[in-house]
Amino acid sequence: MVATVKSLTLEEFLQLPETKPASEFIDGQVSQKPMPQGKHSRLQLKLCNAIAPIAEEPKLAGVFPELRCTFGGASIVPDIAIVRWNGIPREASGQVANRFNLHPDWAIEILSPDQSQTKVLGNLLHCSQHGTELGWLLDPAEESILIVFGDQKVQLLSGDRPIPTLSSIPLLLTVEQVFSWLSL
Repeated sequence: MVATVKSLTLEEFLQLPETKPASEFIDGQVSQKPMPQGKHSRLQLKLCNAIAPIAEEPKLAGVFPELRCTFGGASIVPDIAIVRWNGIPREASGQVANRFNLHPDWAIEILSPDQSQTKVLGNLLHCSQHGTELGWLLDPAEESILIVFGDQKVQLLSGDRPIPTLSSIPLLLTVEQVFSWLSL
């Protein structure tokens, strides 16, 4: 006897209870992100702290760690999602909405030790196919950052190379600076 497994639709996936760490739905497959470890957590915090004052105070963009973004038939949770200010979903009261049924303008992923680089890159490529202008994939083990541009051009950066950001966000960082945050 062969057991058949019913695949989930996006709508069915969104009805499931949230998991910790988050589960994602892409290409009809559900996968759970690995639990963040020290380097991942440190880089996520420092990047949010570096980007938020430059992006949020002048109301250029909002910075959202671990935000579920549902678009293009998928539901993913980038480590950091940056959404241009005028694109942030809001409730009638003006407060930020809970559901983001849109792509981030800039998605940042930080590779964890047991995480598939191909899967995470696939998420960033899905983002770029659906309107995301910029993606970063940080690899702490290699101290490199893979950049995914909106046209799906990919560039690998390391050392003192400056890292591209959204055109409206005047953030100047090098790969070396980002990974120096791992030294306490």
